[in-house]
Amino acid sequence: MAATFTDVKRHIYRSVKYWLSRPTPPTLAERFSGPVLVVGSAPASHKPAGFDGTFKVITINGSQVVTKAWGIEQPDVTFVQFNQIEGTNTNAVEVRRVLNGERTKKLYVLLWRKGRERLENGLRAFNYRYDDLEIVDRYKRMALLDRVGGVKCSELGAGDKCSNGINAVLFALYNGATAVIITGINPDSGGHIYNQVNLARLHIQRDREILLRLMERGHPVFTADPTVSESLGLPLWDGKAPARQESPTPEKAAGATTKGAGLLAPSLR
Repeated sequence: MAATFTDVKRHIYRSVKYWLSRPTPPTLAERFSGPVLVVGSAPASHKPAGFDGTFKVITINGSQVVTKAWGIEQPDVTFVQFNQIEGTNTNAVEVRRVLNGERTKKLYVLLWRKGRERLENGLRAFNYRYDDLEIVDRYKRMALLDRVGGVKCSELGAGDKCSNGINAVLFALYNGATAVIITGINPDSGGHIYNQVNLARLHIQRDREILLRLMERGHPVFTADPTVSESLGLPLWDGKAPARQESPTPEKAAGATTKGAGLLAPSLR
């Protein structure tokens, strides 16, 4: 489908702003030094083999309901989309329901534009607590895909973006994870673990493309879900990563930003 004139203008604007601002991806004060488990909200999830206290845990939106059932009281990192804070659609209401009264260590809220005070009030309204809070704008998110995946993307629409779960995978790799194990992230699934509405999942094709690209680039990404391993060819986690696989430092990742990079907006080719 041909790009509209509005899409072209938006693409140019975001491309220029990204180039001028040179954003840094969200970066932890203390980098990961071991395996990281990224838990999404797809209906099927599995605790990975050998899971113990050496793992760090990242949850996405309402997937904390899964890790809590595993006895994890608070994730190390949580990614929440801006609309979950005040949104009135079914998914937002359900996310707030399952997060009510819970806590995380580091909370990233993506694309929030209404000011920090309103965000803090919104989180307080459903009693979601955190040790540290940071807002991630569009350009920091774009930088993650660029630095780790080597793909420039101006995020023109849902089909051009990757999901929050894949952004969390990129984040873990950028921040030093020696292996990233995903569960509850299945590009072929529908619905969410925290409700029975079976809502359609967005970004399906893009998520698949990025996971395959990460494998091609030799990143230590695995899945704990056998069906995902079968459908994508993603290695099934068996309890340990090959010794040769280790994420680069942010400095090395930055040096490889343009190497093999894709276009900012594939839809504009």
